[in-house]
Amino acid sequence: QVQLVESGGGLVQSGESLRLSCAASGGTFSTYAMGWFRQAPGKEREFVAAISQNGVNAYSAGSLKGRFTISRDNAENTLYLQMNSLETGDTAVYYCAAGKVYGSSWNGDYDYWGQGTQVTVSS
Repeated sequence: QVQLVESGGGLVQSGESLRLSCAASGGTFSTYAMGWFRQAPGKEREFVAAISQNGVNAYSAGSLKGRFTISRDNAENTLYLQMNSLETGDTAVYYCAAGKVYGSSWNGDYDYWGQGTQVTVSS
């Protein structure tokens, strides 16, 4: 059983940056592929980015146009999401998730989820 705790969210202005963290415990972090998802009010949860177990392979949703970068530190059992040039449309609750299959953008492929961290971008 893996426990995931996100942090780093907050209120920022459009154009600014934030880095989210996701601390993992209770399992072998390096054996899990990881992902970030987000959910805005009234919308479905959507895929943001994914990274492989060893961190060599990673990608983010094309709609983000390269503004977000996922990374991980297996020695520290931590996942990151660097978000640059934030836009008001990025306002959402951001969730990290762990699964056994790298690269999936479907939330059903992830077995463990954090509680989420709120990101609010003002204009």
